Amino acid sequence: MIAVGTSGYQYSDWKGPFYPDSVPRGGELEYYAEHFNTVELNFTYYRMPSFRTIEAMVKKTPPGFTFWVKANEATTHQQDRSVAAAFNEAMAPAREAGRLAGVLCQFPYSFRNTERHRAYLAALAEDFPHDPLVVEFRNAQWANQAVFSFLRAHRLGFCCVDEPALPGLMPRIAVATAPTAYVRFHSRDASKWYEGGGKERYNYRYRRDELEEWLPKIQQLDAEAENVYIFFNNCHAGHAAVNAEEFKKLLADLGVIR
Repeated sequence: MIAVGTSGYQYSDWKGPFYPDSVPRGGELEYYAEHFNTVELNFTYYRMPSFRTIEAMVKKTPPGFTFWVKANEATTHQQDRSVAAAFNEAMAPAREAGRLAGVLCQFPYSFRNTERHRAYLAALAEDFPHDPLVVEFRNAQWANQAVFSFLRAHRLGFCCVDEPALPGLMPRIAVATAPTAYVRFHSRDASKWYEGGGKERYNYRYRRDELEEWLPKIQQLDAEAENVYIFFNNCHAGHAAVNAEEFKKLLADLGVIR
């Protein structure tokens, strides 16, 4: 199974590029679910989600629609294991409905390949025992076969990324270390990655040829994994939704999705 979606869905500058003016504030998720069958929730990184919020989102979406949720920053950036229990409890409505596909743990560039950090990764499986876990690295130190073997041993998925070819950043590789393969498209604009603190980092629209580069990689992941989730995080000005629809069309033309 291959599913394509976006990282978040509720952005004011998506009106026009994706959402018609007729879609009211608060009605975005229902409209989004008419076009995509999965979404990656990013607000859970910035604030702890509530049971009622997740419950309402499940009710707004049809059967078969799935959620990936980004782990809270306390888990990934502060390495605080104490928040996992509350996070897991908040996810219960989606989990019990069979709609929670998994949890994405995105670590910062400062999270390097050290013994201490590997031990922390191993502990994640204990902290999130109910759901598939995918780990996203920003530091290229993690891009090697020893790490991939480590992730497989601890049942952790590897997040493949498309981001600028800058020194130290993760390369554009396709690797599956768990039953679920995961891909995130960020941007290829190196000039904006660090400029202004990265505020414009994801203001980028992928060209068709750049998307086509990933088609054989997605087919490879599809052969290696049970499920492949692909999310576009280039959220500015609706670029993510536009590119996600374009990529769905390319995959449909290959006959790998309907």
